[in-house]
Order: sequence, then C-alpha cells, then structure tokens
Amino acid sequence: MNKEKRIGAAIIIIEDEEPVTSLNKILSEHSHMIIGRQGIPLRDRNLNIISLVLEGTTDELGSLTGRIGRLKGIRIKSVLTP
Repeated sequence: MNKEKRIGAAIIIIEDEEPVTSLNKILSEHSHMIIGRQGIPLRDRNLNIISLVLEGTTDELGSLTGRIGRLKGIRIKSVLTP
C-alpha cells in the first residue's frame, strides 16, 4: 500500500549538549525527509533550537520525532498538514 506523504514542521529544543551526536545521527538517517533545516543558538539561555520542514509518511515522521523525543535533554514538537 502506497502511503501518502505529508508536509510537516518540527521544533527541536536542545537543553543538554550530551545527546547532540545521537541527534545528528538520527537526523542524518532521516535526511531524505528534511526539506529545510535551521539552527539557532541561544547562548545567553544555554539553549539551541533546530527548526525542520519535513516531507514523509506519517509513519516516517512518527519514527523521526519518536526517536528524537526519547533523547534525554532534547524536546521536540511537531505539526503535520491534514
């Protein structure tokens, strides 16, 4: 069954730099879904934010956000088109 691709966006908030290597590995493994990526360092707050524009099936997008959401010190929120 061919699943329909959807457009989505995700905001990743990095509060701890320890899992960044794991985060980058996950993003690399899902790079085929990433249309755009922007990183914003908030040095005065000791935070980093990555915004992503994505295209993939709901299963692919769920896999990406689920894996990132399990990393300690990193939060992710996402939204998909209907």
